[in-house]
Amino acid sequence: MRDTRESRLLLVLLIAIAFALITVDIRGGEGSPVDGARRAAATAFGPVENGVAAAVDPVGNAIGAIRASGRRHDRIAALEQQNAALKTKLGSDDRNRNRVRELDKMLKTSAAGQYGIKAAEVVAIGAAQGFSWTVTIDAGSHDGIKRDMTVINGDGLVGRVTTVGPDTATVLLANDPDFTVGTRMEKTDELGFATGQGDRPLSVQFLNGKAKVKKGDRLVTFGSSKGKPFVPGVPVGEVVRVDPSGGALTRTVYVRPFVGFTKLDIVGIVVQAPREDPRDLVLPKKPKKPEKPKPTPTVTVTISPNGDIVDTNGKVLGNVNETPSGSPSGSPNPTGSTGNTVN
Repeated sequence: MRDTRESRLLLVLLIAIAFALITVDIRGGEGSPVDGARRAAATAFGPVENGVAAAVDPVGNAIGAIRASGRRHDRIAALEQQNAALKTKLGSDDRNRNRVRELDKMLKTSAAGQYGIKAAEVVAIGAAQGFSWTVTIDAGSHDGIKRDMTVINGDGLVGRVTTVGPDTATVLLANDPDFTVGTRMEKTDELGFATGQGDRPLSVQFLNGKAKVKKGDRLVTFGSSKGKPFVPGVPVGEVVRVDPSGGALTRTVYVRPFVGFTKLDIVGIVVQAPREDPRDLVLPKKPKKPEKPKPTPTVTVTISPNGDIVDTNGKVLGNVNETPSGSPSGSPNPTGSTGNTVN
């Protein structure tokens, strides 16, 4: 349509009619004169709207399904997180129970030796300054920890403190090649020096080249002046191999440490040495060897010509001709013949 004067007048007229119909419809309410036309339009255009809705509904359903799927995914993720947290909690409970057992064992060890200890947790393995066998503990100068203090756990000697910070400290482990501690053998009191060899048994040189040492003998720390760096009586290990002395002034043996250095968790730093040397009191009691079964004695009996039953010592035990009490006279006796053996 061209933009002419007549077309503009027609547009204004249509707009005026539309406003007039809207006004009449609003004021008429349910009795509106255009209600019939509205119903006719609904009848004409309703199928078209349904068709469009039917075409659009699958898309809407798909969007709804995606949203529901997202909610389900979030729910599954939440459940997985809850399961992971539960497993972590259960694992933590197992670990806590194990740590309680370690702490209880360490407290019993410190009580046996009358050591005043400060408990700490191993928080790191190895040291930044080298490749030595060390661990870092979560206790430092703020906790009263000082250099050259003995470190133990429930099994025995762990090492000694070498570096101290405000809240942490470094412990040189007893199996480090730079670690040496004076030792004393259980019962015989033979003295020596134990040196770490990494993951191999400790090497111990006894001062007495003729010292009698055998596999299974146990060693404890000899102790240092004023309890630093080592307090006395701490279990060190058990002899697993003895080298021949060969006429040397000293004798070397190999000792398996009581402590497992690859699985340290809770340790105790000895902040107060015992008043007296506990000597062998801290060592655990050795399990008793099972007694050998006593042999059952065997008794051999013989029957003499007159019917007497005689044992190997010549003692008469009875007579085969005797009638047992309560049995008919003349009934045969079930006793065995000559040479019967009674166990």
